Amino acid sequence: MFAKDLGASIYATWTDEQRSEEIGRLVEGYRQGLPIGILCKMAETVAGSNEKAREILASLMTQLERQAAVDKETGAIKDVAKSFLL
Repeated sequence: MFAKDLGASIYATWTDEQRSEEIGRLVEGYRQGLPIGILCKMAETVAGSNEKAREILASLMTQLERQAAVDKETGAIKDVAKSFLL
């Protein structure tokens, strides 16, 4: 049987540095138009947890940038962005 989420299985074998670098690429993607919901959920998958994703995102994005990302969203996606970025 195949793994339910092969990506998560692979990311679990990575070092913290590799995870941070990958999330850094996702942040750059966000700055070029990647939706914030995808950034947050992929960051969680790469980091292995919501808490670790929050830490890494906070280190890669300024408070102002994170607040602006949340402020421009509405509805459920705003709640998701808030939970990861603020």
